[in-house]
Amino acid sequence: MTNLIITADDFGASIAVNEGIEAAHRTGILTAASLMVAGEAAEDALIRARHMPTLGVGLHLVLVEGRPALPASQVPDLVDASGHFRTNMALAGAAMFFRPAVRRQLAAEIEAQFAAFHATGLRLDHVNAHKHFHLHPTIAGLILKIGARYGLTAARAPVEPVALLAAIEPVPQTIAGRIAAPYARGVARRFRAAGLLVPDRVLGLAWSGHMTPQRVRGLIERLPPGLTELYLHPATDDHYPGSAPGYQYRAELAALVDPTVRDAIVQRNVTLGSFQAFGRKGAIAA
Repeated sequence: MTNLIITADDFGASIAVNEGIEAAHRTGILTAASLMVAGEAAEDALIRARHMPTLGVGLHLVLVEGRPALPASQVPDLVDASGHFRTNMALAGAAMFFRPAVRRQLAAEIEAQFAAFHATGLRLDHVNAHKHFHLHPTIAGLILKIGARYGLTAARAPVEPVALLAAIEPVPQTIAGRIAAPYARGVARRFRAAGLLVPDRVLGLAWSGHMTPQRVRGLIERLPPGLTELYLHPATDDHYPGSAPGYQYRAELAALVDPTVRDAIVQRNVTLGSFQAFGRKGAIAA
């Protein structure tokens, strides 16, 4: 069986993102989305999500480059003078690992984000983290501990098979990628050992922000058996407030509604679904 979860990150970041996610689900192949509970357009995202019951909505845990769910005064070591999370992940990660006071604030913030998602009334489809910060062992451990109280059953572990990408076009190996890969494999083992559903592989890291129709179609045409997660960042505007420089958000939306991409799914007999759908051994038709 070749099973595929197609996820959009940053749900709630902006109206442009929310519009892209809704279009990609209603007229395209998107099956899941990861919600920023403290995002600028989180309320708009919730309104849309409640009108899309077949979209699996999970928690996009934000601990870098965003706003906390708690007041900044309660997490002073996690935020800068503007009240936003710090942008230097290396320094933030070191503080989280070595400083007990920072770990307590981190636990409180993660709890607040899980609680905020629970308060929406939506079923928790999965969890992941902005910038894949859940590869940090302290964050991963807190996700497991706190998530268990909120019905967490599935998560992303960003293990990307570079050989699959290289069959489409050359992919340069980066130092960051080499460093992150062992952590990703470790998180996958840790999450699976805790009983979470974790896809066998994840696609979207090396070409993040540049998942064009040609690349997405090429990946689908080469999908191996098992469960794969393919994640993108669709939006109706390439330059919304907070957007990443150079990201091709509209091209990623185009990939999700491209009829030739859907044709590839049908021709390969790929089964689409959310995390929860595959956890129930079910799925939706292409």
